[in-house]
Amino acid sequence: MTRTSPVLAALLLASCANAPTAGATVRLFDGTTLAGWHADVPDADGGKAVPPSFVARDGMLVSQGEPQGHLITDASFHDYRLVVEWRWPGKTGNCGVLVHCSKPRRLYGMFPQSIECQLEHGNAGDFWCIGENIAVPDMAKRRKGPKENWGGEKDNERRILNLTDHSEKPPGEWNEMVVECRGRKITIWVNGDLVNDGFDCTADHGQIAIQAEGTACEFRKVELTPLR
Repeated sequence: MTRTSPVLAALLLASCANAPTAGATVRLFDGTTLAGWHADVPDADGGKAVPPSFVARDGMLVSQGEPQGHLITDASFHDYRLVVEWRWPGKTGNCGVLVHCSKPRRLYGMFPQSIECQLEHGNAGDFWCIGENIAVPDMAKRRKGPKENWGGEKDNERRILNLTDHSEKPPGEWNEMVVECRGRKITIWVNGDLVNDGFDCTADHGQIAIQAEGTACEFRKVELTPLR
């Protein structure tokens, strides 16, 4: 009989304790703090005193829009279903949820390497490729330019249009986005409508991030359920 050393046993136990159980929903935002997340805001480099880009307030995770940057999970995830509820408390604008994040500031000295699931008002559900790439069945229809220019670099055609622009609710009302990442596939629903379905993604795991991109956006739910 092979025996496990006490040290190895402790490490295995700790690893299992920190990993979400398949099928068990995890609240990535606990409703009161930003525990489990860290901010990457270029304007704060060097210890500069700037207003916080992200705060927990009144039971919500609030992206204040400025200074621009990202709130990134400390943990990395794969094969999961992410549910996000968001709204525009004032003027509408731009924000996004990024999946499969890896290298910080991969693009334009700001955006982490990832696939963005767009929340911008009027375009919720678009894919934006940031140092990664993904395909959809009708690519020629939903991605501009010649095929050789499709990619995730700054000079590439990085945007893939969603399937419907009528799925969002009026400003001030709560919306739900569901993002399912399974292997190399990413599927997005907005308020129950299928809005994007990608495959052959160049990444299959990574951190999750929320943007601050110029306009305040509120989140009351950020929950992840590992897929079996």
